[in-house]
Amino acid sequence: MSKSLEELSSASALSSFISSHSACIVTFSATWCGPCQASRPALEELAKRSASIPIALIYEHNLQAEGLAAYNVRAFPTHVMFGQGEEMERVVGANMQGIEAMMAKAPVGMPATGGATLGGSGGIQLTPEQARLQRLAALGAAAENTEVKSTEDIVMKDAATAAADESPASKEDGPDAMDTTTTDEAASDTPTVDPTTTCNEQALKTLTEEMGFSLLRAQKGLLYSHKNTVEAAIEWLTAHQDDLDIDAPIDRTICAPATPMSYKCNTCGKVLSSLANLELHANKTGHSDFEESTENAPVLTPEQKAAKIAEIKDLLKKKRAERLAAEQVDEIERERLRRLDGANMRMTKEQHEIEQRKRDAYLRQKEKQAFAKERARIKAELEKDKLERQANKGKLKSKLGVEGYHPDAIQYDVDPTISALPAAGRVEDVVATGSEQKKPKVASATKIGEYIDKVSSYRAGGDGGKCLKVLLAYIGNVVDHPDEAKYRTINMDNKVFKTKVKGLIGAKQLLLAVGFEPSKTNADALELAEEADAALLTETKTKLQAALERYG
Repeated sequence: MSKSLEELSSASALSSFISSHSACIVTFSATWCGPCQASRPALEELAKRSASIPIALIYEHNLQAEGLAAYNVRAFPTHVMFGQGEEMERVVGANMQGIEAMMAKAPVGMPATGGATLGGSGGIQLTPEQARLQRLAALGAAAENTEVKSTEDIVMKDAATAAADESPASKEDGPDAMDTTTTDEAASDTPTVDPTTTCNEQALKTLTEEMGFSLLRAQKGLLYSHKNTVEAAIEWLTAHQDDLDIDAPIDRTICAPATPMSYKCNTCGKVLSSLANLELHANKTGHSDFEESTENAPVLTPEQKAAKIAEIKDLLKKKRAERLAAEQVDEIERERLRRLDGANMRMTKEQHEIEQRKRDAYLRQKEKQAFAKERARIKAELEKDKLERQANKGKLKSKLGVEGYHPDAIQYDVDPTISALPAAGRVEDVVATGSEQKKPKVASATKIGEYIDKVSSYRAGGDGGKCLKVLLAYIGNVVDHPDEAKYRTINMDNKVFKTKVKGLIGAKQLLLAVGFEPSKTNADALELAEEADAALLTETKTKLQAALERYG
């Protein structure tokens, strides 16, 4: 019955395969190996044709380095024949003829099952003499009669001796004359090997003379146990003494395998002398189908060697030049990309700087326009006041409202310590009428609405709205948190007060009117007086909220 090539996937599966067959072949292969892949179809066909010896294949990644070292695998593919769990022979390379020759060397009549464990006795420790007597008892021989040989054994020994000395010519006259003739004709030019010559002579003498085995059985025990020792031979004979072919003659016409001398490329037919030349040829041509060959590689003359060396040098020089040219091209391309990236970065940075300068210029221009507009408005107001005073003998027209005197224009109180107006038209809270200077006015709770209107009149840049928000925060915190001391003090030295409150007329007077007063301990702070009117603070908060809504 034909069998297919069995593929193993682990080291344990390999061990089980070897132990479960008395004779088998294992091919150690690799997925990346070209000769392995090329020779696999032929190996599968050989496995189908092999009726007695199963063939299995295992890849190197399933064994790892430890498994490969355990089986002494150093090249791929490697074909190893095992018998009774021990290595018998191996073939390295994709050599199908070598594998077939190795299979032909498997001894005829080798049992399909393995022998018993050497010295196995159910776990009971026996002395060597007891073990010897037990083995002899299993063979049906009494311990005291070990030195006496039976007539049957003597006859079998003589028959085996005669068979061993029989020449090939005498075999042709026997019943198997036709088969042996064909075999002899096929192997006439091929050297043969007598397997019995490998038997341990001392062990053979012990088995035949001291233990009473026939020569044929002793030789089979030593050969088929594959250990060539007395103990192994007795174990094998104990296990196979009842086999029908136990007394069949040993096949002595096993052909000696031809020694591979070189490697041959099956693609182009070139013969290569070494693995190094094989790898060089494979790299150069891309061929992957190789096998071992018995042909001798042609010997090169000194002139041919020199030409070959020169060719190799030229090839290496060409390869080196190509590599340098490729590296130069890569370097130029990398430099081009680096410069391009640098140019893009510079362009992006310059564009960002240009846009930032444009934004800054736009803001400066807008600020100048707002400043010029406010300055023109203030000049127009001043000119209007001047003309009105000239027409009314230094006085401005006024209106009498519900809350008292309301001039048509803003009345500026000028502090004697202030010599000029600020650039943006902001002044301190002093009043000036004509050329006459008056004393600073005292903040009054009745003028809170007037103070809020003065602050709301600042439209340039939204300064009035910003000041209203700050004042609402100061007073709102006091109203919402009357017991927290931190809201009862205003720091006039911080940035918010200086930029949004201090320069606007009416802002500070509003704070003084609702109950804040200069601090006695800090000249740059205002503190809320203990007697401040909470109802007035709440009313002022409401007015500030309304003014802020109107301001928009």
